[in-house]
Amino acid sequence: MRAVVLLSGGLDSYTAAAIAKSDGFDLYALTVHYGQRHGREIEAARAVARALGVARHLELAVDLRAIGGSSLTSDASVVDIPRDRDPDAALGEGIPSTYVPARNTVFLSLALGWAEALDARDIVIGVNALDYSGYPDCRPEFVRAFEALANVATRAGVEGARFHIHTPLIAMSKADIVRRGLGLGLDYGLTHSCYDPTPEGLACGRCDSCVLRAKGFHDAGVADPLRMS
Repeated sequence: MRAVVLLSGGLDSYTAAAIAKSDGFDLYALTVHYGQRHGREIEAARAVARALGVARHLELAVDLRAIGGSSLTSDASVVDIPRDRDPDAALGEGIPSTYVPARNTVFLSLALGWAEALDARDIVIGVNALDYSGYPDCRPEFVRAFEALANVATRAGVEGARFHIHTPLIAMSKADIVRRGLGLGLDYGLTHSCYDPTPEGLACGRCDSCVLRAKGFHDAGVADPLRMS
C-alpha cells in the first residue's frame, strides 16, 4: 500500500507518518517549501524522512510569500509572530497571524496530484483539532470536504477509485501525540516545531508552536529533546 504523507519536519507530521508506516503503508513523503520564515523545518523533514525509511522524499517549491497574509511568510517588520502567549491563548482562541491562507488546501492538492500519479489512494496529514492554534484548515469538516473534492476532481475518482485523507492525530491531545510517538520509538530530537528559530536553528521557546509543544511534553511527563535558544 502506498500513501503520500505531508511531512513538515515537525512533531505532528512525523508522528502521523510513523502511524501510517505502522499500519503497513509504504510512505511517499512530500515537503513543501512555501516561503516559510522557519526554513529550518526543511532540514528536519529530511532527517525525519531518512529515519522513517520513506520510499521517496519529494520536495516542492510553491512560494506563498507573494500572496502574503501570514506572519510565517512575511518579514518581521511587516507582521511579527506572536510570542509569550499563555498556552490557553494558543489553543484555538481566535485565528492567529501565523495562519497561512489556504495552506493545507494547497498542500493537500499537491499531495493529491502526486498520489494520483503514483496510483496511490491514501494521503496522510498530521492535522490536529484539539491542541492546535485555531487554524480553519485543521478541522475535521475541512478534511471531509477535501476528501469529497478529491473523489470528484480527479480522473481516478471519476473512474471509481476512492481517495482517503488519513488524519490519525485529529482528536489527540499534544501529550497523547507525544506518547504515541514515543511508543513507536520516534526520536523527537530530529524534529523542529518553532515558527521563528534563531540563525543557528535553535527553537525560540516563545512562539505558539513552541508553547504548545512544551505543554505536550510536560503533560506527557517526558523531557523534550528539542534544542532551544
